[in-house]
Amino acid sequence: MTTLILVRYGELALKSVPVRREFESLLRRNILDQFVRERLTGRLRADHGHLYAEVDDGPRAARVLQRVFGITSLSIVHEVPSDRNAIRDRLLPLAEPRLVEGASFAVRARRTGGQHPFTSQELARDLGGDVLERFEDRHLRVDLEHPDVELFVEVRGPRTYLSFDRLRGPGGLPLGVAGRLVALVDGPRGALGAFLMMKRGCRVAMVAVPSGERLAHEVLGRFDPRADISTTGGERSEWEVAMAEVSERSHAEGVVLPLRVEEYPSARELWGERVLFSPTVGLTDAEVEERWRNAAALAE
Repeated sequence: MTTLILVRYGELALKSVPVRREFESLLRRNILDQFVRERLTGRLRADHGHLYAEVDDGPRAARVLQRVFGITSLSIVHEVPSDRNAIRDRLLPLAEPRLVEGASFAVRARRTGGQHPFTSQELARDLGGDVLERFEDRHLRVDLEHPDVELFVEVRGPRTYLSFDRLRGPGGLPLGVAGRLVALVDGPRGALGAFLMMKRGCRVAMVAVPSGERLAHEVLGRFDPRADISTTGGERSEWEVAMAEVSERSHAEGVVLPLRVEEYPSARELWGERVLFSPTVGLTDAEVEERWRNAAALAE
C-alpha cells in the first residue's frame, strides 16, 4: 500500500522565486539519489513550501528522508478533502488507537491557501470537541502544553493532511547549492565540521584518518550518496598530502579543519590563499560530542 509523506523545508521558502525553484530542484534530486541508493520506489510532487513523497515503504523512506539536508521535518500523513466533516470522519478513527484511557491530547490545526469556512483556531476547537464527545468514556483531557498525543491537521487549499508525529530532519540547505570543500575527518570534531558545512549546502569531499574512518563512511557518507571519501594515515605529513591531492582532484574552493583557536595561525600559514573553514573552532569538546551525537542519530 502506498504511503504519503509530507516533507517540510524552512529556509528554502524564504528565497526569491527563481532561487527557490533552483533549490527545490536540487532538493528533489538529492531525495531521489537517496531513494536510489536505498532501492526505494516512489514519486515526488510539490506545492509552495512542501514536498510530498508517495512511497511503498513509509517507515524506511521516512528514515532516509531524515538525512536529506534542507528538510526540517516530515510526517507520514493521511490525505482528505478540506471539508469539515471529511476531516472529522477520517481523524477520529485514526486517533482512536492512540487515545488510551485518561490520555491528554491537543489538536494542532494550521490552514493555508484557498478560502475555507473556518479559521485554524475554530477547526482545532471543533475537532477537540469531536474527540471528547466520541471518546467520552475514556476520560480524555485537553493539554495544549504537554499532551500525551498530538493530532496535526494541515489544511492546504483543497486538501488536508492528518498526522500524529513530526520527525526532524537535518535542516539547512540542499547539498549542491554552495561550493565544494574538502574536510579532514579525524574524530567527532572533524566529522561535525564536515557535517556543518554540508548542512550549508556544500559538497564536501573527506579525507579520513584511522580515528575518523568509521565516522566518515558509516555516518557522513549516509548524508551524501555521492560523497568522495579517501583514507590516509594518521600522521600530519600523510593527511596534509592527502588533503592537497583531494582538494585538487575535486576542485575544492576551501578546506575544513578541526581547529582550536590557538591552531589557526599555523593552519592559515600552511594553506596560504585557500579558504579555510573551522566551524567547530569555538566549541568545547563536550559541545562537539553532544552536537555530533544529535547529527549521527539522523543517520541511524
